[in-house]
Amino acid sequence: MNNNFREVNDDLLKDWLDFREETNLAYLTEEDKKHYIQFDEISERILNNVPKQNYKYVKKQLELLDNNFLDYVCYYNEKYYRNGFCDGVQLIGGCLNS
Repeated sequence: MNNNFREVNDDLLKDWLDFREETNLAYLTEEDKKHYIQFDEISERILNNVPKQNYKYVKKQLELLDNNFLDYVCYYNEKYYRNGFCDGVQLIGGCLNS
């Protein structure tokens, strides 16, 4: 298998991951809901305890943190699933070559 498939790129595997995210992953199970990141609720509690003069700054920083975390999680998940897919294809290919 060509190693460039392991890199996070805009390709057929990326399209498949995007499709899966929009369909199957859009529906949360009860177990999924137990592990949901309650960023909005936590942010609101923080903002309720911030002095008025710092409110806008802290709110902006919390938004940046949320966006940065979401970016990281999306990148990491894509890389993880991409490598798992490549490993599976290599395993199947190895079995067929034996």
